[in-house]
Amino acid sequence: MKQEYTRTLEQPIDSDRNIFSLLDDRAARAPQDSLVEYVGGDGQWQSFTATQFRDKVIGLAKGLIARGVMPGDSVAIIAHTSWQWTALDMAIMSIGALTVPVYETNSPAQVEMIFNDSNVRMAFAEDDAQRDKIESVRARCHDLKDVYVIDAGAIETIEKFGQGVADHEFWEREKAVKGGDLATIVYTSGSTGTPKGIELSHSNFVFITISGVRSMGAILNRPGRRLLLFLPLAHVFARFMQLVCFAGTVTLGLSSDFKTILADFRTFRPTFILAVPRVFEKIYNAASQKAGAGLAGRVFSKATDTAIAWSKAQQSGKPIPKALNMRHALYNKLVYSTIMQIFGGQVEYAVSGGAPLNASIAHFFNGVGLPLLEGYGMTETCAPAMVNPTSGYKIGTVGLPLQGVTVGVSDAGELCIKSRAVCVGYHHHPEITAEQIVDGWLHTGDLGSIDADGFVTLTGRKKDIIITAGGKNVSPAEVETAVMTSPVVSQCVMVGDRKPFIAAIISLDLQETNTWLKSEGAEPVRDLGEAVANPIVRAEVERAVNRANELVSRAESIRKFEIVPDEFTEANGMLTPSLKAKRQVITAHYQDLIDNVIYAPKKS
Repeated sequence: MKQEYTRTLEQPIDSDRNIFSLLDDRAARAPQDSLVEYVGGDGQWQSFTATQFRDKVIGLAKGLIARGVMPGDSVAIIAHTSWQWTALDMAIMSIGALTVPVYETNSPAQVEMIFNDSNVRMAFAEDDAQRDKIESVRARCHDLKDVYVIDAGAIETIEKFGQGVADHEFWEREKAVKGGDLATIVYTSGSTGTPKGIELSHSNFVFITISGVRSMGAILNRPGRRLLLFLPLAHVFARFMQLVCFAGTVTLGLSSDFKTILADFRTFRPTFILAVPRVFEKIYNAASQKAGAGLAGRVFSKATDTAIAWSKAQQSGKPIPKALNMRHALYNKLVYSTIMQIFGGQVEYAVSGGAPLNASIAHFFNGVGLPLLEGYGMTETCAPAMVNPTSGYKIGTVGLPLQGVTVGVSDAGELCIKSRAVCVGYHHHPEITAEQIVDGWLHTGDLGSIDADGFVTLTGRKKDIIITAGGKNVSPAEVETAVMTSPVVSQCVMVGDRKPFIAAIISLDLQETNTWLKSEGAEPVRDLGEAVANPIVRAEVERAVNRANELVSRAESIRKFEIVPDEFTEANGMLTPSLKAKRQVITAHYQDLIDNVIYAPKKS
């Protein structure tokens, strides 16, 4: 390795514990803690204590035993984020079976592939629509037996089956589950290629969970900690966050409806939040548009400039100028305190991961009073491998490795990770395992560097590098992320491999475009086609592109762009669940546009 840094593990972590022990320990040390909270049918927050939730999991596990689920069997869950998802997941893994998460947006063909690849024998579907999806491919899923519908009483049914199983039968099964046993097979949503099943063991999760609690003690291990989790639980990052809540002192709030997320923030009142960068961009744009274009808009603009300037001064390590501090204090009363109320009024930190975070957005929230602690990880590392600390964080980096994790940069500039959280391997793909994990080092495919203090900076993605016809190597992430800070832009995907210059394909967010148009005093548009043709919208996209181009050299800048009247979504295969664009899919879909419009041959 050209560079290498290890963060010391302060105390040993037992590598032979199982995941259920994290929940059992919480119930033993704080039995009456409000552990899991959710919105009930009456619209009010309801709660399980640590003991109640542990007992709920045991009741479900006994039901699974009664239904013949054996160690090593695969059980799938297709449902939105809910306490039922969490309880089923813990119950499945507690008796040595494997949880196989499936995204609600997966197609029947993807469900069939995942079920057969992992030999799913039992499945839990959220509702009739998800059950129908399974039933449409059931005849070709040769190991599948029982399918239960959560909305139709699956939890109660499984618990009823479990009443005939003695407690000691559960504890015998639970004690037999060791650290080296597989806990789950997670199918990557990756931005390139066909999803592969990643095998994660109990030891993988227990190690990184305990390391995470120790590394982020101010967030996870102080009295009164509260997390509102709204990411899909099929994503490994969300499942990791469940476990650190159990292992720390955190109350876990579960929500899945993005339409009610702001109301949920106000009523749940989290102390920290976790989201992908696009969520923070939307909150920033919503605040900006709410201010409008009049006096309030000018005040907000000046408050934004002050927040960013204050954050940059704070990050420099030098004393903050007195005049800047005074302006910052003024805008804190006028603007920032109102923005912080959006999150419920007691949030202290936010953790961002899953995609690159624009530095201006990070500086804005930091200046407002909400440090955005960017982190980094992969499904192959049980989600996190590094995160910025609460004290001494560095905006623009993805932070320090968690305790006991080693990061390295290869001679080719690739970021590599060595950790007890690195996956067992790729299910049914020993050749990929051998290629990706070499001498204990997981090769991430990302390019990066490590500074003298151990902070990691991402500089690009190996497979995303665009090599122009002139031989210029271009890493697109920084410019794409900057363009996407525009309130009208949904996604920006740069192209130009073996072409004379860099260009971009840009999609719009119809709802936010109309909100922005109204704030500018312009008429809204009826659809994306009308939005693309609107000169006001095009001028805003051009402004965002020009501003992003200032970050890089001319050879790396976007010289031409096309706005497409299409939405990029998980459902049409163009986005991952963490809202990252699938570059290969999008490039292939728009190949004709790229070849015959963007790079149209000049007529003689």
